[in-house]
Amino acid sequence: MEASISAAASVSVLAMAVIFAVLVILIFTIQALVKLMPYKAPPPAPPRLQTAASENSDQDDHVAAITATLAMHMGKSPSEFRIVNISQR
Repeated sequence: MEASISAAASVSVLAMAVIFAVLVILIFTIQALVKLMPYKAPPPAPPRLQTAASENSDQDDHVAAITATLAMHMGKSPSEFRIVNISQR
């Protein structure tokens, strides 16, 4: 079956026309949906209030991590260290 160049070109043009027609339909559909259902940003979440217990827990975790890091760096046992105060800057 021998295909001619003109038949191949016509099929290609038809395929491109269908693709662009579908794309145009999608563009107008999306624009219509944006007009009908505009985007509304969700309200911001209320800030979490930390209790004293959770702050102490966080600080205890930080002290444990710092103690373990110092002990490993200095090659000593963690029980040889006692961190008394940590200040944030």
